[in-house]
Amino acid sequence: MESFALHSLSATTTFSTSLYTRNSLLHRSPGPISITKSSSTARSFSAIRSSAQKPLLFSPFHNKNKIFTSKSRILALDQESKDSPLSKSPEKPTPSLKGAKLIPLLISVSIGLIVRFAVPKPIEVTPQAWQLLSIFLSTIAGLVLSPLPVGAWAFLGLTTSVVTRTLPFSTAFSAFTSEVIWLIVISFFFARGFVKTGLGDRIATYFVKWLGKSTLGLSYGLTLSEALIAPAMPSTTARAGGIFLPIIKSLSLSAGSKPGDTSSKKLGSYLILSQFQCSSSSSALFLTAAAQNLLCLKLAEELGVIISSPWVSWFKAASLPALFSVLATPFILYKLYPPETKDTPDAPAVAAKKLETMGPVTRNEWIMVGTMVLAVSLWVFGDALGIPSVVAAMIGLSILLLLGVLDWDDCLIEKSAWDTLVWFAILVGMAGQLTNLGVVTWMSSCVAKVLQSVSLSWPAAFGILQASYFLIHYLFASQTGHVGALYSAFLAMHLAAGVPGILAALALAYNTNLFGAITHYSSGQAAVYYGAGYVALPDVFKMGFTMALINAIIWGVTGTFWWKFLGLY
Repeated sequence: MESFALHSLSATTTFSTSLYTRNSLLHRSPGPISITKSSSTARSFSAIRSSAQKPLLFSPFHNKNKIFTSKSRILALDQESKDSPLSKSPEKPTPSLKGAKLIPLLISVSIGLIVRFAVPKPIEVTPQAWQLLSIFLSTIAGLVLSPLPVGAWAFLGLTTSVVTRTLPFSTAFSAFTSEVIWLIVISFFFARGFVKTGLGDRIATYFVKWLGKSTLGLSYGLTLSEALIAPAMPSTTARAGGIFLPIIKSLSLSAGSKPGDTSSKKLGSYLILSQFQCSSSSSALFLTAAAQNLLCLKLAEELGVIISSPWVSWFKAASLPALFSVLATPFILYKLYPPETKDTPDAPAVAAKKLETMGPVTRNEWIMVGTMVLAVSLWVFGDALGIPSVVAAMIGLSILLLLGVLDWDDCLIEKSAWDTLVWFAILVGMAGQLTNLGVVTWMSSCVAKVLQSVSLSWPAAFGILQASYFLIHYLFASQTGHVGALYSAFLAMHLAAGVPGILAALALAYNTNLFGAITHYSSGQAAVYYGAGYVALPDVFKMGFTMALINAIIWGVTGTFWWKFLGLY
């Protein structure tokens, strides 16, 4: 499920993390795992920072005398993966066949064919709409079963819609000009700038220095630093793999807490689990903190739910429940999943030493700070100034390119951004056409009749639909994939049940962030944190479900009063 789990990871982070996650997930042994200087995992994470020619914070594997160029870094990573003991085999491996996975392919295609030719078409739906629905359902099935990578499978669905003349070419590709989708793409480039300049590392290290005298304080320092970075770094996976996991690993190793070992619960298990769970609420706090947030509002707009001043409106509605969750989660986990090491008196000194090693804030870091302040300011006040959010992002990216913080090669090799452009645009385009052709209206009317037949009030329907939307995510390995597949349908059901439009749209969007921490495959950051090897799989599921219930209470209780106060219902 690689195509699902790591959509939002920047290219540099994706490369290094994939080596790490692959080795951790596929080759984890039941016995202790020692991390040494020759570890390919350590070198891979160190390579993330080498592009800025400065040491990775807290990395015990950094070589001060070794500086990589972009080309040598790629060659080094390739050589490391070849030299890894895990990659060597006494026998010559059998070449694997390329192409689609046969069984997922047959199931995905069969679903579309059954809907098209075996299920009777409702009278209210046109033949064109029914055919597009069958193609869409086949595409969604492929997103879940993964016969091909997400972008490739979505392109096949797009091709099918054009070849069968279900949609004309211009209509099929209309979503590729969507402002929201290009805002998401540019956001990936901003995330790369944070990693490349080292600004994210520096911010996180200051919080460790200020709050890191105890394990609980250390967790709060990392959590608050992510909340601060989140609005300007819209990739939870990039934040996890590029900034916080390397810091947590090095702090844990220095405290004698090793992955895959009984010592993991000294420090590493708690810090990993706390950061993982808090990342969901940090992503829900700001509109620009995660790519799926922007997609949710785009899909809501297509159903007629328009949110004025979206950045401010999103933050106001999320602020109280999200901040409450961010502040409560480290303490709750400290009680439910306690670390063996309670005090970390050396952490502030280590952080101070690393800050001294990093030296003063560099020119590129200052440019990154100024650019992000400008971009966030324009996102907040853009409506009053007449500057759309995507134009604000374009201005920010142009500044970074003009001043050399990023170069065009950084943008070109950001494969996850271009992959997102393709499959987001295809799904958004199909969903939009299903709305235009009346399929969503027909589905919502059917749901409305069912809800009316059981005499459910809109608050009761709201609770049932929100819980269903959340629990269905156990079948998905991507938050954005879940949004593309089900957000429009569930929002239409809410509207049909009489739920106020803005409340329904925002609640579903917040829910999309919260279910990113329920399993080890539920999101990109889930794969990154689980791949570290500190938290056992049963604990991931158990604590994921427990925190889901706690978050439901936090968001349900505080949200009920706060959203009423804001006039959302």
